[in-house]
Amino acid sequence: MNFHPWHHLKRLAECGRDVAVVTIIGARGSIPGEVGGKAVVSALGLEHGTLGGGKIEARALVLAQELLADAEAPPCQTRCWNLKQDIGMTCGGEMTLLFEIHRARPPWRVVIFGAGHVAQALVPVLLPLRCEVLVIDTRTDWLERLPVAENLQPREVAAFEEGVGQILPGDFVLSITQGHATDVPVLRELFLSGVELSFVGVIGSAAKRAVLLRELRVAGIPEEALATLVCPLGLPLGGNSPAEIAISIAAQLIQRRK
Repeated sequence: MNFHPWHHLKRLAECGRDVAVVTIIGARGSIPGEVGGKAVVSALGLEHGTLGGGKIEARALVLAQELLADAEAPPCQTRCWNLKQDIGMTCGGEMTLLFEIHRARPPWRVVIFGAGHVAQALVPVLLPLRCEVLVIDTRTDWLERLPVAENLQPREVAAFEEGVGQILPGDFVLSITQGHATDVPVLRELFLSGVELSFVGVIGSAAKRAVLLRELRVAGIPEEALATLVCPLGLPLGGNSPAEIAISIAAQLIQRRK
Protein backbone atom coordinates (compact mmCIF):
# COMPACT_ATOMS: atom_id res chain seq x y z
CA MET A 1 0.00 0.00 0.00
CA ASN A 2 1.39 3.43 -0.95
CA PHE A 3 2.34 5.79 1.85
CA HIS A 4 0.63 9.19 1.87
CA PRO A 5 2.83 11.83 3.51
CA TRP A 6 0.66 14.91 3.32
CA HIS A 7 -0.59 14.99 6.91
CA HIS A 8 3.00 14.55 8.10
CA LEU A 9 4.11 17.37 5.78
CA LYS A 10 1.43 19.60 7.25
CA ARG A 11 2.48 18.84 10.82
CA LEU A 12 6.18 19.42 10.13
CA ALA A 13 5.48 22.61 8.18
CA GLU A 14 3.45 23.96 11.09
CA CYS A 15 6.52 23.34 13.26
CA GLY A 16 8.57 25.43 10.83
CA ARG A 17 10.62 22.49 9.52
CA ASP A 18 11.72 22.05 5.90
CA VAL A 19 11.19 18.55 4.50
CA ALA A 20 11.93 16.51 1.39
CA VAL A 21 9.53 13.94 -0.03
CA VAL A 22 11.37 11.19 -1.88
CA THR A 23 9.28 8.99 -4.19
CA ILE A 24 10.23 5.91 -6.20
CA ILE A 25 8.95 6.86 -9.67
CA GLY A 26 10.69 4.24 -11.77
CA ALA A 27 12.23 0.79 -11.45
CA ARG A 28 13.98 -1.81 -13.57
CA GLY A 29 14.90 -5.29 -12.44
CA SER A 30 15.07 -6.36 -8.80
CA ILE A 31 14.76 -3.48 -6.29
CA PRO A 32 13.83 -3.06 -2.65
CA GLY A 33 10.55 -1.25 -2.15
CA GLU A 34 8.06 -0.58 -4.92
CA VAL A 35 7.16 2.16 -7.36
CA GLY A 36 5.15 4.79 -5.53
CA GLY A 37 6.95 4.22 -2.24
CA LYS A 38 7.60 7.47 -0.38
CA ALA A 39 9.76 8.78 2.43
CA VAL A 40 9.53 12.10 4.29
CA VAL A 41 12.97 13.37 5.26
CA SER A 42 13.95 16.33 7.46
CA ALA A 43 17.31 17.62 8.59
CA LEU A 44 17.03 15.13 11.45
CA GLY A 45 16.67 12.16 9.09
CA LEU A 46 13.82 9.86 8.08
CA GLU A 47 10.53 11.08 9.52
CA HIS A 48 8.01 8.73 7.91
CA GLY A 49 7.72 6.11 5.18
CA THR A 50 10.35 3.97 3.48
CA LEU A 51 12.10 3.43 0.15
CA GLY A 52 12.76 -0.19 0.91
CA GLY A 53 15.56 0.21 3.42
CA GLY A 54 19.21 -0.72 2.98
CA LYS A 55 21.92 1.18 1.15
CA ILE A 56 19.62 2.78 -1.41
CA GLU A 57 17.48 4.36 1.27
CA ALA A 58 20.57 5.53 3.15
CA ARG A 59 21.95 7.17 -0.02
CA ALA A 60 18.61 8.83 -0.72
CA LEU A 61 18.41 10.20 2.83
CA VAL A 62 21.88 11.71 2.55
CA LEU A 63 21.03 13.43 -0.74
CA ALA A 64 17.68 14.65 0.61
CA GLN A 65 19.41 16.23 3.61
CA GLU A 66 22.02 17.82 1.36
CA LEU A 67 19.27 19.36 -0.76
CA LEU A 68 17.48 20.64 2.36
CA ALA A 69 20.70 22.30 3.53
CA ASP A 70 21.20 24.00 0.15
CA ALA A 71 19.04 27.12 -0.07
CA GLU A 72 19.71 27.27 -3.82
CA ALA A 73 18.64 23.69 -4.52
CA PRO A 74 15.77 23.38 -7.04
CA PRO A 75 12.47 22.31 -5.49
CA CYS A 76 12.16 19.22 -7.65
CA GLN A 77 14.71 16.88 -9.25
CA THR A 78 15.28 13.21 -10.03
CA ARG A 79 18.10 10.70 -9.61
CA CYS A 80 18.52 7.38 -11.39
CA TRP A 81 20.84 4.91 -9.66
CA ASN A 82 22.03 1.48 -10.69
CA LEU A 83 21.89 -0.43 -7.44
CA LYS A 84 25.00 -2.49 -8.13
CA GLN A 85 27.25 0.03 -9.86
CA ASP A 86 26.22 3.23 -8.04
CA ILE A 87 25.13 1.97 -4.63
CA GLY A 88 27.13 -1.23 -4.15
CA MET A 89 24.16 -3.50 -3.61
CA THR A 90 23.92 -7.06 -4.89
CA CYS A 91 20.61 -6.29 -6.58
CA GLY A 92 21.07 -5.74 -10.28
CA GLY A 93 18.15 -3.38 -10.63
CA GLU A 94 17.80 0.33 -11.20
CA MET A 95 15.73 2.91 -9.31
CA THR A 96 14.61 6.40 -10.27
CA LEU A 97 13.77 8.69 -7.36
CA LEU A 98 11.96 12.01 -7.30
CA PHE A 99 13.13 14.51 -4.67
CA GLU A 100 10.63 17.26 -3.79
CA ILE A 101 11.72 20.00 -1.40
CA HIS A 102 9.03 21.65 0.71
CA ARG A 103 10.16 24.79 2.53
CA ALA A 104 8.16 25.70 5.62
CA ARG A 105 6.79 29.19 5.85
CA PRO A 106 8.23 31.23 8.68
CA PRO A 107 5.98 30.93 11.73
CA TRP A 108 3.41 33.74 12.03
CA ARG A 109 3.29 35.15 15.54
CA VAL A 110 0.83 37.81 16.62
CA VAL A 111 1.61 39.44 19.96
CA ILE A 112 -1.21 41.39 21.57
CA PHE A 113 -0.60 43.73 24.47
CA GLY A 114 -3.91 43.89 26.29
CA ALA A 115 -6.59 41.27 26.93
CA GLY A 116 -9.56 43.62 27.07
CA HIS A 117 -12.78 43.68 25.07
CA VAL A 118 -11.22 44.07 21.62
CA ALA A 119 -8.62 41.37 22.29
CA GLN A 120 -11.34 39.05 23.59
CA ALA A 121 -13.12 39.45 20.24
CA LEU A 122 -9.92 39.35 18.14
CA VAL A 123 -8.27 36.23 19.54
CA PRO A 124 -11.04 33.79 18.45
CA VAL A 125 -10.80 35.26 14.93
CA LEU A 126 -7.02 34.73 14.80
CA LEU A 127 -6.76 31.23 16.27
CA PRO A 128 -8.10 29.36 13.20
CA LEU A 129 -5.57 31.18 10.95
CA ARG A 130 -2.71 28.88 12.05
CA CYS A 131 -0.77 31.60 13.74
CA GLU A 132 0.77 31.65 17.18
CA VAL A 133 -0.95 34.21 19.41
CA LEU A 134 0.65 35.65 22.53
CA VAL A 135 -1.52 37.88 24.76
CA ILE A 136 0.20 39.98 27.41
CA ASP A 137 -1.66 41.70 30.24
CA THR A 138 -1.34 42.72 33.86
CA ARG A 139 -4.80 41.41 34.78
CA THR A 140 -5.27 37.76 35.66
CA ASP A 141 -9.05 37.86 35.33
CA TRP A 142 -8.95 39.15 31.73
CA LEU A 143 -6.32 36.62 30.69
CA GLU A 144 -8.47 33.84 32.16
CA ARG A 145 -11.38 34.88 29.93
CA LEU A 146 -9.41 33.99 26.80
CA PRO A 147 -10.20 30.68 25.07
CA VAL A 148 -7.93 27.69 25.59
CA ALA A 149 -6.00 26.69 22.45
CA GLU A 150 -2.67 25.10 21.60
CA ASN A 151 -1.60 28.16 19.61
CA LEU A 152 -2.56 30.69 22.29
CA GLN A 153 -0.22 31.74 25.11
CA PRO A 154 -1.53 34.13 27.78
CA ARG A 155 1.25 35.88 29.72
CA GLU A 156 0.78 37.91 32.90
CA VAL A 157 3.23 40.72 33.63
CA ALA A 158 3.53 43.34 36.35
CA ALA A 159 3.68 46.14 33.76
CA PHE A 160 2.76 45.93 30.06
CA GLU A 161 6.20 47.05 28.85
CA GLU A 162 7.79 44.05 30.58
CA GLY A 163 6.32 41.90 27.84
CA VAL A 164 8.55 43.51 25.21
CA GLY A 165 11.30 41.09 26.24
CA GLN A 166 9.19 38.26 24.78
CA ILE A 167 9.03 39.79 21.30
CA LEU A 168 10.79 37.90 18.47
CA PRO A 169 12.01 39.20 15.08
CA GLY A 170 9.24 39.13 12.49
CA ASP A 171 6.39 39.32 15.01
CA PHE A 172 3.18 41.22 14.34
CA VAL A 173 2.68 43.37 17.45
CA LEU A 174 -0.55 45.05 18.52
CA SER A 175 -0.89 47.45 21.43
CA ILE A 176 -4.48 47.31 22.66
CA THR A 177 -3.89 48.10 26.31
CA GLN A 178 -6.02 50.04 28.76
CA GLY A 179 -5.24 53.37 27.12
CA HIS A 180 -2.67 55.89 26.00
CA ALA A 181 -0.75 55.84 29.28
CA THR A 182 -0.01 52.12 28.96
CA ASP A 183 0.43 52.08 25.16
CA VAL A 184 3.28 54.62 25.19
CA PRO A 185 5.66 52.60 27.43
CA VAL A 186 5.06 49.50 25.32
CA LEU A 187 5.79 51.32 22.07
CA ARG A 188 8.81 53.11 23.53
CA GLU A 189 10.41 49.90 24.75
CA LEU A 190 9.45 48.11 21.57
CA PHE A 191 11.19 50.62 19.32
CA LEU A 192 14.20 50.94 21.63
CA SER A 193 14.65 47.16 21.60
CA GLY A 194 15.81 47.24 17.99
CA VAL A 195 13.92 44.03 17.15
CA GLU A 196 12.88 43.99 13.48
CA LEU A 197 9.12 43.50 13.34
CA SER A 198 6.73 42.79 10.50
CA PHE A 199 3.97 44.98 11.89
CA VAL A 200 3.43 47.40 14.78
CA GLY A 201 -0.05 48.73 15.37
CA VAL A 202 -1.84 50.55 18.15
CA ILE A 203 -5.56 51.04 18.56
CA GLY A 204 -6.78 54.63 18.55
CA SER A 205 -7.61 57.61 16.40
CA ALA A 206 -5.63 59.91 14.10
CA ALA A 207 -5.50 62.39 16.98
CA LYS A 208 -4.01 59.73 19.23
CA ARG A 209 -1.42 58.94 16.57
CA ALA A 210 -0.26 62.56 16.58
CA VAL A 211 0.14 62.54 20.36
CA LEU A 212 1.93 59.16 20.28
CA LEU A 213 4.41 60.36 17.68
CA ARG A 214 5.15 63.52 19.64
CA GLU A 215 5.81 61.64 22.88
CA LEU A 216 7.88 58.93 21.18
CA ARG A 217 10.04 61.57 19.47
CA VAL A 218 10.72 63.09 22.88
CA ALA A 219 11.74 59.60 24.04
CA GLY A 220 14.36 59.52 21.29
CA ILE A 221 12.64 57.15 18.84
CA PRO A 222 14.01 57.81 15.31
CA GLU A 223 11.69 58.89 12.51
CA GLU A 224 12.31 55.77 10.42
CA ALA A 225 10.96 53.64 13.26
CA LEU A 226 7.98 55.92 13.86
CA ALA A 227 7.08 55.68 10.16
CA THR A 228 6.31 51.99 10.65
CA LEU A 229 3.70 52.63 13.34
CA VAL A 230 0.15 51.82 12.23
CA CYS A 231 -2.46 53.93 13.99
CA PRO A 232 -5.42 53.82 13.76
CA LEU A 233 -5.23 50.03 13.84
CA GLY A 234 -7.49 48.04 11.51
CA LEU A 235 -8.93 48.57 8.06
CA PRO A 236 -11.46 51.41 7.67
CA LEU A 237 -14.58 49.26 7.73
CA GLY A 238 -17.39 48.40 10.10
CA GLY A 239 -18.48 50.09 13.27
CA ASN A 240 -17.04 50.60 16.75
CA SER A 241 -18.15 47.39 18.43
CA PRO A 242 -15.34 45.09 19.64
CA ALA A 243 -16.49 42.38 17.21
CA GLU A 244 -16.34 44.64 14.15
CA ILE A 245 -13.06 46.22 15.25
CA ALA A 246 -11.62 42.73 15.68
CA ILE A 247 -12.59 41.77 12.13
CA SER A 248 -11.06 44.97 10.73
CA ILE A 249 -7.80 44.26 12.60
CA ALA A 250 -7.65 40.62 11.51
CA ALA A 251 -8.27 41.68 7.90
CA GLN A 252 -5.43 44.20 8.10
CA LEU A 253 -3.03 41.60 9.53
CA ILE A 254 -3.87 39.14 6.77
CA GLN A 255 -3.44 41.90 4.18
CA ARG A 256 -0.02 42.84 5.56
CA ARG A 257 1.11 39.25 5.85
CA LYS A 258 0.27 38.52 2.22
